[in-house]
Amino acid sequence: MVKRSLRQISASRPYGRGMATAVLTGLLIMTGQAVSAQVEILDQVVAIVDDDIILASELQERIQGVRNTMEARGVEMPEEEVLVRETLDRLILDSIQLQLANRYGVRIPDQQLDESMTRLAQQNGLSLEQFRIALEQSGQSYAAARENLRDDLAIQRVQQGNVMRNINITEQEIDNFLATEEGEALTQPEYRVVQALLSTGRTEDAVTVAAKERFVDDILATIQSGTPFEEAVSVTQPFAFSGGDLGWRKLGDIPSMFADAVPSLKIGEVAKVRSSSGFHLVYLADAVGGERLVRQTDVRHILIKPTEVLNEDAAEALAVELKTRIEGGEAFGDLARQYSDDIGSAAEGGELGWTNPGQMVPEFEAAMASADEGEVTEPFRSEFGWHILEVKGRRDKDFSSQVQRNQVAGFIREQKYQEELDAWLRKIREEAFIDIK
Repeated sequence: MVKRSLRQISASRPYGRGMATAVLTGLLIMTGQAVSAQVEILDQVVAIVDDDIILASELQERIQGVRNTMEARGVEMPEEEVLVRETLDRLILDSIQLQLANRYGVRIPDQQLDESMTRLAQQNGLSLEQFRIALEQSGQSYAAARENLRDDLAIQRVQQGNVMRNINITEQEIDNFLATEEGEALTQPEYRVVQALLSTGRTEDAVTVAAKERFVDDILATIQSGTPFEEAVSVTQPFAFSGGDLGWRKLGDIPSMFADAVPSLKIGEVAKVRSSSGFHLVYLADAVGGERLVRQTDVRHILIKPTEVLNEDAAEALAVELKTRIEGGEAFGDLARQYSDDIGSAAEGGELGWTNPGQMVPEFEAAMASADEGEVTEPFRSEFGWHILEVKGRRDKDFSSQVQRNQVAGFIREQKYQEELDAWLRKIREEAFIDIK
């Protein structure tokens, strides 16, 4: 048994470790009953891990935390021997990773830690202050929980830095996955469909059925003219609709009678569908996946940056002069090469190429959106300086294929990450000096 004073043990620990950041409870040995009785706090080392130690009190504290979590979730408790072994293994791995974080100089700023604590509170439906109170009422220290989270974030950063660099996803892997049933299911569009049914009975005569269809057509027209779907179908006279929200569904899970109509709808549009049950109004409330058309703009610009030599007024005046010269017949590209302070585009005659919405700063976006094709804008100011721009063309580009490939790449990366993480954890454990007492 190795014994240390509380002062010695605390001094040996330059960083925390998960649940092990609490003050040592230890073993109290009381000698005598007088007020001046001597109190010695002792603990036992259960493992040495490189330059760190794991104490019995830390192990017991972590085990108790695991028990509490499993009981709260209604999970069956493993045998004591298994629980102790697996908890100690977890502590050993945490120690190795925190030592790596310390060597790499990983630091979690207080601001990032505060933001993470706030998100953790929100996940529990609480404000940060309510979360702090709830922790303290349950007998936990908010300060300790905060430092535990700091350790967790440091470990995550070490893991990502060491694991992500070993993950490579080829285009062929993406193609192969897309060709599987799993890939097809993953990338299939999802739709949120709401339907309203005006039923028709088999015994109804043709006049009544025709009246119902005219009524449905009238409701459809009111929706197409701007009346909200829910309001339009809530009427009860002379006929009443039934139905409701079908929720989010893959195309293959949508009722077959609607499967042809739904993919052709844009969000907010309605289609009329006839079935053996009657007349349906099918409303596409939302959609994820499918065709992703993006309105792109082909644009070029000239940027004039104010400097100590060229003040604000002079920079604006030069931008105005250049616009006038372009209108007088001088080539936009030649003037951009000569005057533009945008190093990235000046050599290309100011060409920025095809840009997507949101790619530029707000002032640039606004000027670009308001300009007609072939128009050179009036000078405008952004955080970078004074601009004039020319819209050369516009187009709608379908990014659905790229969105699908990115989705598949993310799925494969997630699978590979866990495999690579497990391999990396085994490696660092094998390379570490570990002495279990």
